[in-house]
Amino acid sequence: MKFKIYLPVLAFGLMTTSCNSQKNTVYTSGIHLDNLDTTALAGTDFYQYACGGWMKNNPLTDEYSRFGSFDLLAENNREQLHELITGLAKEPHESGSIAQKVGDLYNAAMNEEKLNAEGVEPIRADLEKLAQITDRQGIYTTLAEMQKRGIFPYFYLIVGADDMNSSMNIAQTYQGGLGMGERDYYLEEEESIKTIRAAYEEHISKMFQLAGFSEDEAIKAQKAVMDIEMTLAKVSRSRVELRDPYANYNKFSIDVIKEDYSPFDWDSFLATIGLSSIQEINVGQPEVIKTVCQLIHTEPLDKQIAYLQWNLINAAANYLSDDFVNQNFAFYGETMSGTKELQPRWKRAVSSVNGALGEAVGQMYVEKYFPEAAKKRMLELVGNLQEALGERIQGLVWMSEDTKKKALEKLETFHVKIGYPDKWKDYSSLTILDDSYWANIKRASEWEHAEMIAKAGNPVDPDEWFMNPQTVNAYYNPTTNEICFPAGILQYPFFDMNADDAFNYGAIGVV
Repeated sequence: MKFKIYLPVLAFGLMTTSCNSQKNTVYTSGIHLDNLDTTALAGTDFYQYACGGWMKNNPLTDEYSRFGSFDLLAENNREQLHELITGLAKEPHESGSIAQKVGDLYNAAMNEEKLNAEGVEPIRADLEKLAQITDRQGIYTTLAEMQKRGIFPYFYLIVGADDMNSSMNIAQTYQGGLGMGERDYYLEEEESIKTIRAAYEEHISKMFQLAGFSEDEAIKAQKAVMDIEMTLAKVSRSRVELRDPYANYNKFSIDVIKEDYSPFDWDSFLATIGLSSIQEINVGQPEVIKTVCQLIHTEPLDKQIAYLQWNLINAAANYLSDDFVNQNFAFYGETMSGTKELQPRWKRAVSSVNGALGEAVGQMYVEKYFPEAAKKRMLELVGNLQEALGERIQGLVWMSEDTKKKALEKLETFHVKIGYPDKWKDYSSLTILDDSYWANIKRASEWEHAEMIAKAGNPVDPDEWFMNPQTVNAYYNPTTNEICFPAGILQYPFFDMNADDAFNYGAIGVV
């Protein structure tokens, strides 16, 4: 996305200070003229005029396939997080403290010598355990155990707000199990897609060989993986089909699911995953689950074992030795995304700590980089917009009174989340040790999964955040009617404490 707040700059006089009459506080305009290319004629090439300076100051590097204001801000935030995290990683801390967990996880990610010496060892025992599956029952148990660790073969089972009863959480299945993510990569016959598909097949084979399989074994495993993923892709819904909220909402009782989606062993699967007491599930894409039921029941065990092993290797690759990381980047980074250069290890390490201990890191981030006054200012801006929208709804001549009433009721229940949560996550039960990078990632995934599963059948917590405070992004959740602007996005150029309201309305409005 290209940042367009610079487009209406033309602005002659906008760089002068403005005055907030309510508080008599003097603000600047927030617009930086060095982002313009004033050598270009606005009437001939307005894009170059408005964005040329920014593009010159921020050339595209090999680390990115695209680069915009979001990326630049993410880079700045990453530098800030790096400073915070390395400050903790340099010193020993009390066992079980947040500082110890952050420091040990970062150090494990940065220990290149140890990771390269270990090679495939961190996942060898799990690969061997998968190879010892002897019956279908073992598939069901293993599938549940893998999902608990954040690995999702065949499909996703998650817990979240019920789309048709947003005050309650419900277990939900969702299509998945595809190593390339989108079904079109498996089904389309364009030459560019066929090239990617062939590269994926080669990638699978190479990764199996890195994991200790012979070339013949790797090729056989690759064919098994592609057979299963191709079957899943054929019944997966397109992006357009997934946008229909009604077609993707199919709530059934457990008894109906056991009858209609058999011979899947739901009792064993749900008990292992920690959901034995739930009464209903929303089956997002029924045709996918029906296909999974048949696959598990009919596909030879050796093919399914290869598929499960691939899901493990693929999930762990970025937390193993450099040969795994580099091969993973060669396909997902270069071939699929067009990125020419792997991020340096410290950036990847910061991302891992962010992922595992997000709110803990976020709490440190906002203490240093997002003052309470910034949160208050942003809440005021949003409050002004809500008030203006309410007035506009009331003045609409084409809208009926009943519809206006409903619209105003929705506006009244609009939940605004700005900067950071008022209640922070408790990470005391998460164990991070100075042992194995992958082992720590597994424990973090298991902790996160347990937190999610515990919500099933319980009311939605309206104060829970679905983005970490340091995240450079924002969201609107239509199910819970909430909007969230984390502290990470409320930095220049999307928000400026010292800039006037006009700048901030336009800047954050782009997001």
